[in-house]
Amino acid sequence: MTEMAGAEMDGSDGVRMTWNVWPRSKVESSKCVIPIAASFSPILPLPSIPLLPYSPLTCKTCKCILNPNSRVDFSAKIWICPFCFNRNHFPPHFSAISETNVPAELFPQYSTIEYENPQNLPPESSLPPPPVFLFVVDLCIIEEELQFVKSALRRAVGLLPDNALVGFISFGTQVHVHELGFSDLMKVYVFSGMKEINKDRILDQLGLSVGAQRGAAAVGGGLGLGFSKGGVQNGFGHGIVNRFLLPASDCEYTLNSLLDELQTDQWPVKTGNRALRCTGVALSVAAGLLGACMPGTGARIITLVGGPCTEGPGTIVSKDLSDPVRSHKDLDKDAAPYFNKAVKFYETLAKQLVNQGHVLDLFASALDQVGVAEMKVAVERTGGLVVLAESFGHSVFKDSFKRIFEDGEQSLGLSFNGNLEIICSKDIKIQGIIGPCTSLEKKGPSCADVVIGQGNTTSWKMCGLDKSTCLTVFFDISPSDRSNQQGIANQQLYIQFITHYQNPEGKMRLRVTTITRRWADTSTNSEELVEGFDQETAAVVMARLISLKMEMEEEFDATRWLDRSLIRLCSRFGDYRKDDPTSFTLNPSFSIFPQFMFNLRRSQFVQVFNNSPDETAYFRMLLNRENVTNSVVMIQPSLISYSFNSPPSPALLDVASISADRILLLDAYFSVVIFHGMTIAQWRNMGYQNQPEHQAFAQLLQAPHDDAQMIIRDRFPVPRLVVCDQHGSQARFLLAKLNPSATYNSAHEVAAGSDVIFTDDVSLQVFFEHLQRLAVQS
Repeated sequence: MTEMAGAEMDGSDGVRMTWNVWPRSKVESSKCVIPIAASFSPILPLPSIPLLPYSPLTCKTCKCILNPNSRVDFSAKIWICPFCFNRNHFPPHFSAISETNVPAELFPQYSTIEYENPQNLPPESSLPPPPVFLFVVDLCIIEEELQFVKSALRRAVGLLPDNALVGFISFGTQVHVHELGFSDLMKVYVFSGMKEINKDRILDQLGLSVGAQRGAAAVGGGLGLGFSKGGVQNGFGHGIVNRFLLPASDCEYTLNSLLDELQTDQWPVKTGNRALRCTGVALSVAAGLLGACMPGTGARIITLVGGPCTEGPGTIVSKDLSDPVRSHKDLDKDAAPYFNKAVKFYETLAKQLVNQGHVLDLFASALDQVGVAEMKVAVERTGGLVVLAESFGHSVFKDSFKRIFEDGEQSLGLSFNGNLEIICSKDIKIQGIIGPCTSLEKKGPSCADVVIGQGNTTSWKMCGLDKSTCLTVFFDISPSDRSNQQGIANQQLYIQFITHYQNPEGKMRLRVTTITRRWADTSTNSEELVEGFDQETAAVVMARLISLKMEMEEEFDATRWLDRSLIRLCSRFGDYRKDDPTSFTLNPSFSIFPQFMFNLRRSQFVQVFNNSPDETAYFRMLLNRENVTNSVVMIQPSLISYSFNSPPSPALLDVASISADRILLLDAYFSVVIFHGMTIAQWRNMGYQNQPEHQAFAQLLQAPHDDAQMIIRDRFPVPRLVVCDQHGSQARFLLAKLNPSATYNSAHEVAAGSDVIFTDDVSLQVFFEHLQRLAVQS
């Protein structure tokens, strides 16, 4: 998908709302059932955003930034803030403005605008800081896996920009910090993995504490060991960073030599035991090192983990192999002895990384769990990337890992040090945000009493963000008596998103997006409200909210909560005669919403039975950070049918779409499935596609593969590609996602060449009949 098309689907400003017309009162908004929320992509590439080379004009009272909704008195050179109605004078350099000479901020089409160098930095500091990549690599893996890791790292280092700073830490039973500064004599600092180490001790041992450096400087001066002038300047003086973090162009040879010599962890493992792996200590050391060398600079800790932590802080399972890794059942029954302590450790680590402005990325490749569920808090709050694969040799890991470092069209647009501030019209309160960010606890009159996700603030930190990062903001309506008296029915409401961030080139940017929506008196007329409903955004918001509730609330019955919400929504907005299910109809604005909810009930976000806590955490992290278009595919996969009789066309997500002479392409976001009907598979096995007279068949076989590659190319993490045949063992990847309209109970109705699903789940049709019956009850 092109960036232009992507921007179009995610709203002209990267903003999509559940309701595009807002009810006036708290009571009316509670009757809407679906929360009033916005899905916002802070740095989505938009066509033609103007970049202004000066600082923005802000309102003296509410700090809102000049925008197309501001009213301007050109003769008095005054602008009126649409949020607080304060009158602000234009500064002298705006003296030439007139009705025919308007600055870009006031153009109606520029509701999103960017400012460069927004902090008025002096020219000498305009050299952007280099991006920092600190690799943290698990060595408690088998030799074959280590070879895959080495080749992925070599490729990554080759793709890095020359000025990017690189560091390297390896860990197993102990943590090894590799000093890259002197290639002739490689030094390694070793930390025990058995117990928690505080930041001061880490810095002391690495010679980065202030006292250790003064001593080193004195000795270095006496021995004539002065650091290289090319060193990165830091609070500690020249080049102290250069011992552990070196520009990629300077250390490529050193790193490759280091990788050549790298071996799997040599610590002996007793029979019947797991390897001793100290993931938590390794990440503590990495955070301490970056905090000393590069505080407040765009830096990523890229962690490659191949198994569970069994030693020191962050432990998720005992060393004894007879103890299984915690399951969902264990978590529900509070029978996971290590879980809460590990989560607490990663919460503390997250706080430290957020204060430093650094990102934790996690690449987990193992057949068993590695602790993604525990690490989720640190990855999500720092805006890190997460990829879960079965092996470091699998394309899901290899291709995703490469994408981080790629440039051009394939670039993820990795940006750093984001800060988001939201300003609202005065009758609107912010409940919080679900997504990859952390509350900065900046309270204000716009904070709601009810908190959802990261709340109690109007400002959030995003240490890492990229082109597809998306946040869900929940709003509350609480009109004051005064605004009720004034009557706000015909007025507009305004929301401004202000995002400070450091772009991939290291330059500071300020993006301002100002959106406006209409208030409506829904107590007398709900038509406007219905017309402004966005069912895709609503489905995604409900999925994110239910995932959060399942994690935060004990004894929460997700399916029941969803069903009740849907029944209330259909009762409120459906057209029907009381107690007559056959009369029930839904406005087109709501028509596919019940189908989304049916698929959400069956999805991996709600049904955790077949997944491990790691997989569930992984699915939810991606749901919370992807845009609406991608998140809808996670909830309700798309299906395309290929046959001789017709061009490729969308098919119903139903078992009836299976046919012996068809190929189906399923995009379930995390996996892409190419499914061959029985006849097609037989012809292929006989090799018809290789015969010149069957060119059409060869093309039919190739078409879904080409389309699958297009999906895979544009997506991060790279999905798993499954190629299977009807009645084959891997056909389950398709069948699990289809509506079971034909099951083993209804086998007599099945068309020839189609399939049945062995399940007791209800079909969409039965679900909808129940819904109609319950919605029309008096």
